[in-house]
Order: sequence, then C-alpha cells, then structure tokens
Amino acid sequence: MQSADPLPIEAVVPEVRAALRERGAAVLTAPPGSGKTTIVPLRLLDEPWLAGRKIVVLEPRRLATRAAARWMAHLLGEEVGSTVGYVTRTDRRTGPATRIEVVTEGVLTRRLQRDAELPDTAAVLFDELHERNLQTDLGLALALDARRVLRPDLRVLAMSATIDAERVARLIGGDDPVPVIAGDARVHPVDVRWVPPGRQTRMDGHVAATIRKVLAAERGDVLVFVPGMGEMRRIERELVDAGVAADVRLLHGSLPFAEQDAAIAPSPPGRRKVVLATDIAETSLTVEGIRVVIDSGLARKPRFDARTGMTRLRTVPISRASADQRAGRAGRIEPGIAYRLWSKLEHGGRNRHIAPEIAEVDLAGFALELAAWGSEVEELSFLDPPPRRALEEARRLLEQLGALDADGRMTISGGLMATLPLHPRLARMVVDAGPDAALACVVAALLDDRDVLRGHPNELPADLAVRVRLIADPGGRHPRAVGPAIGRVRDTARDLARRAGVGWGAIDADRAGTVLALAYPDRLALRRGSPGRFQLRTRTTAWMPDSDALAAERFLVVGDLDGKRKDARIRLAAAIDAEHVLTAFAHEVDERAELVWEGDRLVDRTEQRLGGLVLRTVDRRPDPGPRTAAAIATRIGNRGMRDLPWTPAALELRTRVTYLHRTLGDPWPDWSDRALAPGVAGWLAGPLATATGLDDLSGIDLRGVLLQLLDRRLIAELDALAPTHVEVPSGRRLPVDYSTEAPVLSVRVQEMYGATDGPSVAGRPLRLELLSPANRPIQITQDLAGFWAGSWGEVRKEMAGRYPKHDWPENPATAPPSRK
Repeated sequence: MQSADPLPIEAVVPEVRAALRERGAAVLTAPPGSGKTTIVPLRLLDEPWLAGRKIVVLEPRRLATRAAARWMAHLLGEEVGSTVGYVTRTDRRTGPATRIEVVTEGVLTRRLQRDAELPDTAAVLFDELHERNLQTDLGLALALDARRVLRPDLRVLAMSATIDAERVARLIGGDDPVPVIAGDARVHPVDVRWVPPGRQTRMDGHVAATIRKVLAAERGDVLVFVPGMGEMRRIERELVDAGVAADVRLLHGSLPFAEQDAAIAPSPPGRRKVVLATDIAETSLTVEGIRVVIDSGLARKPRFDARTGMTRLRTVPISRASADQRAGRAGRIEPGIAYRLWSKLEHGGRNRHIAPEIAEVDLAGFALELAAWGSEVEELSFLDPPPRRALEEARRLLEQLGALDADGRMTISGGLMATLPLHPRLARMVVDAGPDAALACVVAALLDDRDVLRGHPNELPADLAVRVRLIADPGGRHPRAVGPAIGRVRDTARDLARRAGVGWGAIDADRAGTVLALAYPDRLALRRGSPGRFQLRTRTTAWMPDSDALAAERFLVVGDLDGKRKDARIRLAAAIDAEHVLTAFAHEVDERAELVWEGDRLVDRTEQRLGGLVLRTVDRRPDPGPRTAAAIATRIGNRGMRDLPWTPAALELRTRVTYLHRTLGDPWPDWSDRALAPGVAGWLAGPLATATGLDDLSGIDLRGVLLQLLDRRLIAELDALAPTHVEVPSGRRLPVDYSTEAPVLSVRVQEMYGATDGPSVAGRPLRLELLSPANRPIQITQDLAGFWAGSWGEVRKEMAGRYPKHDWPENPATAPPSRK
C-alpha cells in the first residue's frame, strides 16, 4: 500500500478487527474525512476469516461508489478492477482478483435475493448508514436475517458519521448489543457565518452573489451545496457571465465520469475552483482542496403522497446534522469558513437528524422485495418500521400490477419483476409487454432517469414517443435533446433488455401509450371538453398547454405529473387510441346500462366505464317494459304529475272526487297530487306498459283512467253529490269549480235575485262569487241572505253609478232574477 499520512481512523482499526473477529459485527462511528470508507476495508484484507472470500462495501450513491473504489485502488498502487472493484446497476469494474467490491444499494439486495447465503462474501460493510436510505435499511435487514438463519459467520459492520450508534448496536445484536467503536477525525476549526437572503431575493441569485463575494475576500477552493442540477446550471451561468476568476465545476451523478473526476480532483497550481454539488458531497465523497463551504441549506428528497400515488423529489430544508457535516468539509486541510444561507434562528428550528426514507417514500419496491424474500416486515430488523398505511397502499398496487395474488403471495410475474432493477410499475411493463418488450425497456429507461430534453416546461413536448424515437434511432435529432443523457438512457435500455432476455429489434414509438398503460393503469386520462384538459380514472383532473401536440388526443396515459393533488400538470404522457384502451383494460371495463332523462326525452344509455372514466356511450330509445315504465312513473311522480295530459274533463273529474274525499271521507278516494304521485306505476299501469317516453302518454284518456279507479256505485252517486253544474234562480245551469278548498259558483248578481239561499253540493252551500255586469267579483259569500241584508246597500250604490242601465233593487231577495 502506498504511504500517506495516517488518517485518524487508523487509531481504531485494531478495535474494528477484534470486534469482527470475536463478535462478527460492530458499529463504527467517525466524522467525515476520517478515512473509514477506504481505510477500514483495506485493513481487513489480511483477516483469516476472509478465507478467500470478498468484502462488500455498500455505498448509497453511484458516484461515491466509483470514487471510493478508485481511491482504495490508488492507495494499493493498482487500477480499479484488480484487488478493488466496483459494481453499480449500469457499470461494473471487477476482475478475478477482486477481493473488495464497492457496490450500490440495489446490487446488494439483488445478490441477497438470488442467494441469501452470499457464498463468496465474508463481510458486508454498510457505509453512511446515517443517510437512512430505504435500500440501505432494507439491505441491512436482509443481511441480518441471512446472518441469523443461514450465515452466522457473515461479518457485518455498520459505519456512520452521525447516527444513534447504541440503537444500531442493539438492532444488530439484539439482547447482546454488538460493540460500538468511535473514531476521531483530523478536523480543523470552521468559522460558521450566517448569511440569510433578503425577503425578495431568489435563492440562485443569492448563492451566486455569495460565491462572488467569497472569491474576492477569501482564499482557497469553494464547495457549494445546492438542491439539484437545475440550480447548478443557473448558478454556473451567472458565474460564467460575471467572469469569475475560478474554474466552475459541477458534481452530480448524472454527469459524465470525466466531469465528475474534474470536480473531485485538486485544482491545478495557480487555479481556484468552485464546485457546485448536491448532498452527494456531504459525507461519502471527498472533494480535494476545499477551504470554504457555501451551503444553501436545501436538498432534494423523494416524498411519497399516498393520495396521488406519486413520489416526487421535493426541495426541503436539511437537518442540523447535515448542516454540520457540510460545514465540516471546509476544515479538512486547514481552518476554514462555512457560509450558511439561512438565519441562526431558523437553524434552531430545523430537525436534528435526517428523516428516514422508509417513512416518506413509495414502498412498492420495498413490499415487492419483502414478498420475494418471503418474510413479513415484523420478522425483520429495521431501525424504523415502515408506516402501516403506506405499506398497505404499496401491496394494493402490487396486486393491481399482478405481482401479488389476493393472499399477498408473489405471482410468477411478480418473481420476474423482482429481478429487474426498476420500480414495480416499470418492471411490470417490461415483463408483460410481449412483442413490445424492447419498447418497454426504452420507456422504462426514460422514466427512470432525468428527462433527455432540457428547457422550460412550456418549451418541451409532453409526448413520450418523441423521446422514444431519440433513443431508438441513433440518428434522431431534437433541438432540446441532451446528447450524453440520450446515450446514458440508451445504454440503460439495452442493459434492461439484456437482463430481461429481450431482443433489441424494431421499436414502434407510436405504441408507447399501450406499453405505458401496463405501468400506470391508474393514470389513463380522458380529454374533457377543450384541448389540454383531462380527467384521470382516479377522478382527479390534469392539464397541459393547449398548444401541446397531445392536447387534442382523446386518451392519454400519463407518465409524469407535477405532483399537485388537484389539477396537476402533465409533464410526460403518451397517446393511446380507444380500441387499445378497451383491449388493454378489457378485464376492468364495466358496461353499465341505465335510463336517463335528456330534458323530456327518456334515453336508454349504455356506458363502458373504467373507474371514473366513461370510455364509450351509446344512446337509444328504450324498449317498453317494466324498467321503462318505472322510470317514467318516477319522473311523473317527482314532478307533481304535471307531465301527464290533463284535459279539462279529467281535471274536473279529479277535483270533484277530491272534494268529496275531503268533505265526506271514505269511500271517496284521495286524488290529490300527494296521494296519486306515489302510486302512478299502479293506477297508470296500462298506458305505461307500452310507453317508451312521455310523448307516448300524450294521447291517453286520463278521465277514463280515473273513472276505472272508482267503484260503480260511487260513479252513480257522483253527479248527485258533486254535480258539474247547478241551476240558479235565473234558470241557467252554471259550472261549479271544485279546484279550491270550498267549491265556487261564479254567477252574475242579477241572476241570484229572488233567492235567500245559494245552491248546495254534498249538503253544503256553495261559495258564491257574485259578479258585476262586467264579470268582475263584487262579493264572495256563502250567506246570501246576510249579504242582501247587510253590505248590499253600499254595493248597490256603487254598482248603480257604474251600470245605470241595469236593475239594482233595494231588496234583491224579492226582486225577479234577470239573465240580462
């Protein structure tokens, strides 16, 4: 091994060796920069318990995996791939002589699932355990289960900068906690300065301005922590435009290896550098030569929303522990300075530690891994158990995708899905795509990476097929395409095809929607009204600019939304035609027939539904029958029977019988709206039996229908008790109005001269509406004699003045009646 100044971790290496030799497991805590990631694995190479097997070092990130392997190989004076190698999902550098493998989290999980005994592995070192990534927690739980059941000789070392070491020691050792070993770091003092932005200051601008001030006032290289690539690019542009006297480097896992290496490497003599990095540079990765740290205090973290079923990267404030680790990067080589771009008061309100991912991300992949392992979550050792509701939601999704059966057991498809390094949605798409499997691999690679098109969302097409063509056709071009991203996604797609045993043949980008529906059956969307407005089958709404090429499509399958719970923006989607929808979702399509009213028209409507989406509607005139009769009867009853063809004769009969019921009671029936409406289907059964709508009832004889409801004896008595007309003293027969509470007879006052009593019906006097010669009411009374003896005098004077040609006797009770 090449000589170098001994790192602080060397002091505790003997304790680590002893603990692994005697107990087989330990917890090692040491600050960033102490050398635990690279020195400890190397110092274990001559341990007798290795016996020709490997040491596997688990790193949370691909960039850190590669960097750690390269540095260990450098210390041995070798190339990567000899004694020390690395394995990521898309890259491998190992050889026959490799004894230390640095791997990413998913690689370890895949190996455990393939063979839980890990026959070629003697020890697993979990680095940066404090980051609490879901895959790290899962990998540790599976390794501990394998150690307990199959491999008691498997060594396990948990390494962390900041974590509750005693809690981890109990997790690994149970009632007999494993040893906890604490190492120191050679850390110089760091002067922390608080530089919060102004109220209206944009974060990117504040970071760029702080960098310019630091370059002018301080010496040494600068490490800047920002949330993501978008912020990096904007800040880089501002610095370059300002002509800063430093090399601006970006450090991000999506960048080419050469750019990553340039960011990590020491600056050339006489040059300064500004490294813009995410939290990847917080712990497991060392950036050489840094003296000043500028910390935005933000990070991009995955957050799962059970209500939308989506995981989105959200920008969140970092914890106090993360801030301390970032600041510590400034004190690795000499006393340094850390600028925190938030207030000291706000700092005190931040969380102390990083929240575990297991509590905040989508657990579908986690649930699939548990099913493949064959254990319940309660049987495994987790620092924090998964939230019950989130785990139940994950299992429901796996059932919907066909990975689990109704009893929660893994299906054949689920077993195939578990072998692919993809989210279960995307894995299901690859497994079940059939002849479109190569297309499914391209779509999966596109969705599993950053968008290969860059620019403002309003400038980018939402169409997934556009991106598929760029990947499938090496000669494809697009003004917004990013060449390295396209190459990376193409390599990932080919690797997925290799893993899935899929041939790389012709790819039809126009079938992207059909393939995408396998991954996102819950994100089928139907256009509603104007272009760009869509409803998902979950009944939520979504939109895209009406200028987008997909805006006018009837059906879309949505691959990416902006995460809003209501009216989310569609960022990525693919068109699918109606026939493919019916084919793809045939087992879920529900055909529903119902009678509905379109105005006054009854329609027999057949709908094909998928969840909240109406895929197809067919309207026709209904056939006569009980179903139709019931719908018409309900409509008539609900609208107070005003939809029936009430002729004057029918209304007259109805009001006479209703009056007799009100006056005499039984056996006279109640024919009021309130009484007749509930029984329409019965008393109108004959006409309803052949009706197909209200118009078929327009010609029925309602009077005849009602008469059939009366007993014959009542019909015989009806005219005597409630006659339609009565004779008045003038000799005329006048109609009686039974529509009011008391029947009314409207008659000119002259025709009632000579009488002291009015006509009666059903033994009760009629209410007389006495009219003037102009047929206007001058008195309403049931006491004719009282009227003659009382107010007639005043009425007589007024009427005589108005109608002098008519007879207005002083005593009308004795005057002869007149029709004039």
